[in-house]
Amino acid sequence: MSVWPEVATAKSENRHEIKLAGAAISKRISEEGLDKTVFKLTNINLLNISDTCLQSIPDDIKSLVNLQSLLLYGNKLTEFNENITSLKKLKVLDLSRNQITSIPDSLNNMKELSSINFSSNQIEHMPAFGDFPNLISIDLSNNKLTEFLNTEQANLPHLTDLKIKGNEIETLPGYIASTMPSLKNFDIGENKLKTLPGEIAGMAKLKELNLKGNKLSEKRLMKLVDQCRTKQILDYIREHCPTSDNSQASSKGKGKKAKKQDEILPDNASELSHTMKIMHLDDDTLKIKIIEQEVWNIRPYILSCIVYGLNFDEALFKKFLQMQNKLHDTVCDKRNVATLATHDMSKIPPGDLVYTAKTPSELKLIPLNRTKHFTGEQLFQQLTNEADALRKEKKRNVYSGIHKYLYLLEGKPKYPCLEDSTKRVISFAPITNSEETKMTVDSKSMLVEVTSHSSLGACKTVMDKLLQECLMLGIGEGDGDFHTLTVQQVKIVDPEGNLKSIYPSRTDCVYDSTIKVYRIPKK
Repeated sequence: MSVWPEVATAKSENRHEIKLAGAAISKRISEEGLDKTVFKLTNINLLNISDTCLQSIPDDIKSLVNLQSLLLYGNKLTEFNENITSLKKLKVLDLSRNQITSIPDSLNNMKELSSINFSSNQIEHMPAFGDFPNLISIDLSNNKLTEFLNTEQANLPHLTDLKIKGNEIETLPGYIASTMPSLKNFDIGENKLKTLPGEIAGMAKLKELNLKGNKLSEKRLMKLVDQCRTKQILDYIREHCPTSDNSQASSKGKGKKAKKQDEILPDNASELSHTMKIMHLDDDTLKIKIIEQEVWNIRPYILSCIVYGLNFDEALFKKFLQMQNKLHDTVCDKRNVATLATHDMSKIPPGDLVYTAKTPSELKLIPLNRTKHFTGEQLFQQLTNEADALRKEKKRNVYSGIHKYLYLLEGKPKYPCLEDSTKRVISFAPITNSEETKMTVDSKSMLVEVTSHSSLGACKTVMDKLLQECLMLGIGEGDGDFHTLTVQQVKIVDPEGNLKSIYPSRTDCVYDSTIKVYRIPKK
C-alpha cells in the first residue's frame, strides 16, 4: 500500500498535526485499511481520525510518544486499545460517537489528561478514578452506565465540567461534593435518579446543575428542576434532602448575613489584603453575541470581562506581557486548551461585540505588531514563511514565538474571530489580537477574552488565574503592599439576546485569604 498523501505531506513538512476525516478517508480505510505509516510520525502532537469506518486502533498508536491530542470520534471502534494509556503526554482524549463498551483501569496512568470525551458509546462501567491533577472536563453522556463514577479515592482538584447525561444511573454518592471541589457544570439529566444527596448543596462552585429527565420522587423538587435555575434547586436540596454527615448544618450557616458581607465593601478592605471588586451587570454594559452555528465545531467557548483602574509603569507593563505568555504555556497548555487576549477598552467603540467564524479569505485584521491588513489566509502564509526562514537561519527544527501555534490552524475551514460594533476584527484566536486595540503602558482599562475548543470550564480556570496574577503583579489601584482590581461582568448572549454565560459569576473568582472578593450590586 502506498503512503497516503496526507501522511507524506505531514512527514515532509514536519507538521505537528494530522487530520484524516470524512467520507473519502473512510472509503480508503474500507478498501485498503488505515495507512500505518501515520504511526511513524513520532513528532506530531495532534492526531485526528474521525467520522470514518475505522473499527480498531492499531497497537502502533503507542509509537506516537509526543501526542497531546487524540481525536477518534465518529468511527466504528468497539474496543479501547490499552496502548493509548501509554501515551504519557496526552492531554485531550476524544473517543466519542463510537461503540466502545469498556474502559481499562490503566486510564489512571494518564496523569496529563485535561479533557476526556467518551460520550455516545456503549460503556457500561468505568474504572475507579485515581489521581488526575490536570483534568478539567469529563463527558460520558449517552452511554449505558448504571452507577455513578467511583471518585471516592480520586484527586480531581480542577474538574469543572462533568457531563453524564443519558445513562441509567439510579443514585448519587454522598462523597460527590468532597471529591469534586471545583465542579461548576454538572449535567446528569435523563438518568434514573429518584432521590438526591444533600451534599450536592455543599458544592460551593456549582453554577449549572441539570437534573431534567429524572423521575425524582419529590414532586416539588421535580417542579423546581423543570422551571427554576440552579440556585433555587440547590436551596431546596440544602433544606430538604438528607446528608450522610453534618454538612447540612454548616452549609446553613451562610445565610443572608453572609451574603451581605460578601457584597458590602468595608472602608479598610484594601488595607487587609488584595481586593477584587466585581461589579454586577448594568443594562448598558457591553455584551458579546456568539454566533453558535459558526463556532460550535471550531472554537465554541468564550468568556469575557472588563478590568478597570489599571496603573502601569514600563517595568510593570513588561511583567504583565510576560505573565500572559507564561499563562499561555502553563494553564492554557500552549494554547491547546485555551487562548487569552487583552484589549485596551478605550480603543473599542461603544456597542456589543460579536464572536463568530470566517473563512480564511474573509477574515481581515491588522495583526499585533504589524502595520497593514492581512486576511487570515495571508497571515497564515506569512507566518509560515517567517517560521521556515527562522528555522533555516538558526538551523533548528523548531518553531518559536507565535509561529509555534500555526499547527492549530492547519486544515481549518474557518477561523474564529471577535468583531467590534463596526465589524472590525479585534481578535483572531488562537493566533493574535489586532494591533488597533493592543494594550500599552498608558492603558487604564482592558477587555479580557478567553476562548477554548474544549470546555467553558477551561475558560473559567484561565480567567480566574489571569485576574489573580494581575492582582499579585500590582497593576490595580493602591500604592502599598496590597492592591485593588475592579472587574466588570460581561455576559455572552445568542443573537436573540438569550443568556449563554456570564463572567465572573458568583461561583467564579474563589481565592485563598490573600484575596478578598466583594461583589457590588448594580445601582
